Amino acid sequence: EAKGRTVLRLVRGAAGAGQIAYDIDAASVDDAALAGVDAILHLAGENVGARWTDERKRRILRSRVASTELFARAAARLDKKPALLCASAIGIYGFDRGDTWLDESTPPGDGFLADVCRAWEAAAQPARAAGVRTAHLRLGVVLSAEGGALAKMLPVFKLGTGGKVGSGEQFMSWIALDDVVRAFVFALDHADLSGAVNVVAPEPVTNAVFTQALGRALDRPAIVPVPAFALKLAMGEMARETVLASQRVAPKRLADAAFTFSYPDIDAGLASALR
Repeated sequence: EAKGRTVLRLVRGAAGAGQIAYDIDAASVDDAALAGVDAILHLAGENVGARWTDERKRRILRSRVASTELFARAAARLDKKPALLCASAIGIYGFDRGDTWLDESTPPGDGFLADVCRAWEAAAQPARAAGVRTAHLRLGVVLSAEGGALAKMLPVFKLGTGGKVGSGEQFMSWIALDDVVRAFVFALDHADLSGAVNVVAPEPVTNAVFTQALGRALDRPAIVPVPAFALKLAMGEMARETVLASQRVAPKRLADAAFTFSYPDIDAGLASALR
């Protein structure tokens, strides 16, 4: 909006002013309201940050796949083809990749989240087949004090009882929220960006480095480790594929397109999230 664009919000339920309704159960969206738009930016999906029951896993998968297919088919039907920019996740690379560098050319890995991401991106095929520019914005851990992983860590670290998780050697590919927004706008503006695009900062860090940086940012010690077995007991499969996962991801497509990060290192990223 600050760049002069008109933004229409996609909403579940009745649409108000400046909104477009959609319903994945009914597989419906208001095509007339989408007519003439330049792009559809699809970010919705069930929260993965809670213990995974069979029902939650079903919702995680369906919320992403059914909605993406809905918007892909809508984009394909429109006379004026909009760009389709869909959120995805670096979970597609699998959860146990050690210190190996991963970029957009890396094949998908193993695990529930990798399977979800494969199906999520595949659901956009109707748009691609119709000639719609389609990009999959593969997000890493987004740093924000308002939500996500960092918001859950802050109370513990502010008390001085935070520390590394498990061995602390697992790599965490993160990005500041402001850079996420800038990367999405960049993708909107660059018609040559399609397919997979890693939306992560250029300097992933180990969990041990991250927790020390967070302690510095809060001026608190970060010396109380969390054993991996305790997390597995508390969170099960979700812990193995999220907080204990190791994914060292490079934003190669963004770098090749000359995108400039405002917060390329972890100290700057945390400062932006905590300001």
